[in-house]
Amino acid sequence: MPPMTKQPNHNMPNLQLSEIWVYPIKSLGGISLSEAVAEPRGLRYDRRWMLVDENGRFVSQREIPKMAMLATALDSVSLSVFWKHNPAKRVTIPLDINLEQLPIIEVEVWGDRCAAQVLPDEINDWFSTQLEENLRLVYMPDTTKRWADERYAPSGQHVSFADGFPYLIIGQATLDELNRRLEQPLPMNRFRPNFVFTGGEAFEEDNWQAFSIQDQKFMGVKPCARCSIPSIHQETAERAAEPTKTLATFRKFDNKILFGQNVIWLGDGEPLIRVGDQIVR
Repeated sequence: MPPMTKQPNHNMPNLQLSEIWVYPIKSLGGISLSEAVAEPRGLRYDRRWMLVDENGRFVSQREIPKMAMLATALDSVSLSVFWKHNPAKRVTIPLDINLEQLPIIEVEVWGDRCAAQVLPDEINDWFSTQLEENLRLVYMPDTTKRWADERYAPSGQHVSFADGFPYLIIGQATLDELNRRLEQPLPMNRFRPNFVFTGGEAFEEDNWQAFSIQDQKFMGVKPCARCSIPSIHQETAERAAEPTKTLATFRKFDNKILFGQNVIWLGDGEPLIRVGDQIVR
């Protein structure tokens, strides 16, 4: 665990939600939203789709860096995927697709195995052609329960196809402190958070446990151990030494580089979380 940081005054209303992001397809581009619906397994639409190989194992930018260059967009009826630098090359995935007609396979995410439904061949063929791999796009139905790691999260918490937990929060001050140490500053999209907040001190989210976004209760469960994806440029898919090189000099604990806090939601219903909401600890 990282060392304890200076604790802010919890009664000061100086923490504010500044960005909301969803990543409908695991490891593809994210979507910035002004508001989103909170659900137990993550924000609505967040990582409910995933690309898998012939064995049903997930693939990501770690293996296929150019996945970073595929953007996503949502409207009321469909999810679209397109090349960031060639938007005409796109595929459209209906949101109201008849799930009963989709075959079910077992997929693997970081050692977890769970049931998912395979999208139609024309969609799979598009991804296979564009990414030059034999891939299938799968969807996590509501009936699938993939459990969050009970070493950290309370029993019964489940998660989408995200790496381990339903939500990730990072303070803008945290990124600012990293950028202060880098020759070339990096955007927040390298770290793929769901929530970004302003106010407070760098890395204070390391120690967050119970907190609320407006009236919705959340709980920090574990600082996020980072993989190699933050080193991939999200516009060019090029790999670089940074930010991993610099992070290793001051954010390495127990041989893991930590950046951001994994979070679960403790509410119920279908509440809207909005940019500008106050965060209270």
